Amino acid sequence: MAGREQRAMSFGAIAEDYDRVRPSPPADAVEWLLPGGCEVAVDVAAGTGLLTRALARRVPQVVAVEPDPRMRAVLSARSPGVRVVEGRGEAIPLPDASADAVLISSAWHWMDPDRAVPEIGRVLRDGGRFGVIWTSRDREVDWVRAIDRFHSSSADPSEARARRRRHRDVTLPAGGLFANVERTTFAFTRPMRIDDVVVMLGTYSGLITADPRERSAGLAGARAALEQRFPGLDEIEVPMRSWCWRADRAAAPRVG
Repeated sequence: MAGREQRAMSFGAIAEDYDRVRPSPPADAVEWLLPGGCEVAVDVAAGTGLLTRALARRVPQVVAVEPDPRMRAVLSARSPGVRVVEGRGEAIPLPDASADAVLISSAWHWMDPDRAVPEIGRVLRDGGRFGVIWTSRDREVDWVRAIDRFHSSSADPSEARARRRRHRDVTLPAGGLFANVERTTFAFTRPMRIDDVVVMLGTYSGLITADPRERSAGLAGARAALEQRFPGLDEIEVPMRSWCWRADRAAAPRVG
């Protein structure tokens, strides 16, 4: 696998850590993403099921779609009652007009919009909801931004910020398939042990795929910075934020 695809499929190597230390989306963000009366929700690129399990607490039927067998194994083990299938955003193994919501968590930037958007539109019923969410550390907080450089593949902070903005940029192909586009964010805090904050930094593709020496140096630098910032503390409150985007599927034109 080359570059981008290799990084997209790198998370399976650390699936257990990913599920344990990555943040789940907050309840208010999930509620904002879902349409009223949602009966069937599809989590595409579901990973280990962080969003899947949040959906299962609110929606009668949840289908999790994930291409990596290592991630699917953790997802299936930890998400009882959820249907788990192999697939990806560009090829969702579900019938036409079978879902009220198709949601993607922290994975939109790995997909091809020209192929994924029509496929999501195919699976959604008229008026169904297409939603995208990214949940991560809140880099608007100074100390969070400071440790972020230890896992970034770019030494240039402005370049790293531009890359994150691109990751959160949902561009719809022409065609008018979706309408009522809205965006919002939800801030929250998460108590974490410093050890787990360091492990979390190591679950991002830049460090997963890095040279082992570069990875070790980055994580050691992050640990030192955290211990200097929070001397003597084992657990800290980590500022988090969910960036959310949603749109509604337009009704198909009537024929005849």
